[in-house]
Amino acid sequence: MADIADRLFNILSSPGFLSMQGLANEVPIFIHAYDATQEDDTRRMVDHLAARLRTSGVELAQVDLFDLILEQLEDEQRLEKIIEREATLGKLKLKGLLSNLSDPKSRLIPRLMSRIGGVDIQLTLLTGVGRVYPFLRTHTILEAIQPAMTAHPIVMFFPGEYVQESMGSQLHLFGSVPNPKLSRAYYRAFNLADYRL
Repeated sequence: MADIADRLFNILSSPGFLSMQGLANEVPIFIHAYDATQEDDTRRMVDHLAARLRTSGVELAQVDLFDLILEQLEDEQRLEKIIEREATLGKLKLKGLLSNLSDPKSRLIPRLMSRIGGVDIQLTLLTGVGRVYPFLRTHTILEAIQPAMTAHPIVMFFPGEYVQESMGSQLHLFGSVPNPKLSRAYYRAFNLADYRL
């Protein structure tokens, strides 16, 4: 994990990365995939990485998507009511309710942008992707964030695999095996594993 943290620090603190050089007008969204069994270690590594980047002078926002949604529900005074009704709602109704209340385009992304839209922010680290599943899917977050984000790089920490091929891309959350009948999508996100200084 120390080697990964050092590599990420070298990339994310580099002036070329922070100034989005070489992106050819693509959105500055990057995915760092990791083994889902390493969730706890990765969360600690991201916290340490954020502190190290801040110490080196990088202004960053660190946002956990699950915490962001909980914050929204608390601000709207809905969280307690949802918790009270959780047992009676059942899994499908609860998932549907949470999906509606965390809609990326109308709710999540506007709140995220207010958090990361400061003029001094140079970088955003997004975590909590696995924690918001299944009521919020990574591809919907990526689709919603693309039109909104061009000011600085965003790195999404993804518990699974990000496979990019000439035919498209696939996100395999938690190392799942993809359904061969599903088409590949084109995610406008760069695989950080392929990034070279």
